[in-house]
Amino acid sequence: MRVPFVDLIKQYHNIKSEIDQAIQDVLENAAFIGGPGVKAFEDSFAHMHKAKFCIGTSSGTDSIHLILWSLGLRPGHEVIVPVNTFIATAEAVSLTGAKPIFVDHDPQSFNIDISKIQDAINENTKAIIPVHLYGQPADMDSIMDIAKKHDLMVVEDCCQAHLAEYNHQKVGTFGRAGAFSFFCAKNLGAFGEGGAVVTNDEDLYNQMRQRHNHGTLQRYIHGLAGHNYRLEGIQAAVLNVKMKYIEKWTKLRHRNADFYRKFLANIPEINLPEEIPGAKHVYHLFVIRARNRDDLREYLEEREVSSGLHYPVPLHLQEAYSQLGYKQGDFPIAESYAEEILSLPMFPELTVEQIAYVSDIIREFYQK
Repeated sequence: MRVPFVDLIKQYHNIKSEIDQAIQDVLENAAFIGGPGVKAFEDSFAHMHKAKFCIGTSSGTDSIHLILWSLGLRPGHEVIVPVNTFIATAEAVSLTGAKPIFVDHDPQSFNIDISKIQDAINENTKAIIPVHLYGQPADMDSIMDIAKKHDLMVVEDCCQAHLAEYNHQKVGTFGRAGAFSFFCAKNLGAFGEGGAVVTNDEDLYNQMRQRHNHGTLQRYIHGLAGHNYRLEGIQAAVLNVKMKYIEKWTKLRHRNADFYRKFLANIPEINLPEEIPGAKHVYHLFVIRARNRDDLREYLEEREVSSGLHYPVPLHLQEAYSQLGYKQGDFPIAESYAEEILSLPMFPELTVEQIAYVSDIIREFYQK
């Protein structure tokens, strides 16, 4: 049995007629940039996350940068970033000229270790970027308490956490703003790249709205230097269709996670993901920790089961950030987990039979 890591082809065919019609409407009306489709998306996505404002952008990375840029981050400033995340979180900080300061992750949640944030704060610290990694919200109550105590801004990286909640509040609405990605494999994915920012801060919204379109609110009249971070009309059309299904797909991801837990129970060589109290996990990824991870991954691949590594090299050991002076041993949890983590297939269309097959192979590997 072949089990892909994600199956975007199956998803497309399940909603093909709606997607094709939505794209055709964009082509017929030549609404490629902006237009009613993008506006409809922004309104719906803001409503979905219970935020006052939303701006569609060109990617999740651009979303984080747009927020930080609009908040005035600049050289000399420092921003606290979890060391266990995709590099885009840190890249957005670097693009403003500010310096990312890494913090190790919590052993249970994979998210930033709250107990270690305090030691990373100094007079240059201006913001914290919690990442809701793999779809699980970070401990936002504790993070907001720390930020308030030290007068720091909070910018949420929600790029893997569409519709996730912490204590019944949607992610993206705790801090000054939240950034989302619609990379094609995300829980809510475009047909290529796309992103969004949400905020309840009207002044910040106006600043971001201007910056994301070359610093203009009126064509050819530029109030400030901005960038081209606009969401394309075709991507908005695709997202408008998929938003009708995202709640159903999220429930299916939960169902799949429950089946994995059932089928993988009592295998001492693996650790299953844990949900922290108060968090509504949306399972963008189902990440286990496994002994002999590389051999297990090869064993799965030989039996046509695809898997992923999120992420094999922590950010402090990436060449791109060698100038920061971190070294092996600085973040022991991230370093040890990088040798063990394995992302199993996870998508709404995944069948119980496929999950059972993957689980049987894992159990068989360790029995041998």
